[in-house]
Amino acid sequence: MPTQTIIDSPFATLWYYPDKKIVYHQIHKFIFGKDFRDLLLAGTEVLKKNQAAKWLSDDRSNSVLSKEDVEWSEIYWAPPTAQAGWKFWAIVQPDKVLGQLAMARLVEKYAALGVTARIFSDPVAAMTWLEKQ
Repeated sequence: MPTQTIIDSPFATLWYYPDKKIVYHQIHKFIFGKDFRDLLLAGTEVLKKNQAAKWLSDDRSNSVLSKEDVEWSEIYWAPPTAQAGWKFWAIVQPDKVLGQLAMARLVEKYAALGVTARIFSDPVAAMTWLEKQ
């Protein structure tokens, strides 16, 4: 079954891989606020609708998230997404060191929600890991 493109904007693209049941987003440039939140919420809806459990985040072109976006994601996005069945998260970390540190903290926090996350530097390796889960 072909890949479905859910969002394709200057900030990010969101795909769904039906045969692998993987939600996949790729950030194209720094994203924040409404664009960031809409991307994550759209991914959650796809995950729920398809009873998927895997998400690949290619955040290489993103930077450090704003405090507001981090708080929003920890309160309003991650818990409902985990409750919807999200179990595995492959993160292709940002190129910037501050962004990498922030993602490492999220891995620990989301583990408490039952989400197993791994950090990668390459999207192919990230996809390979997800496919084995």
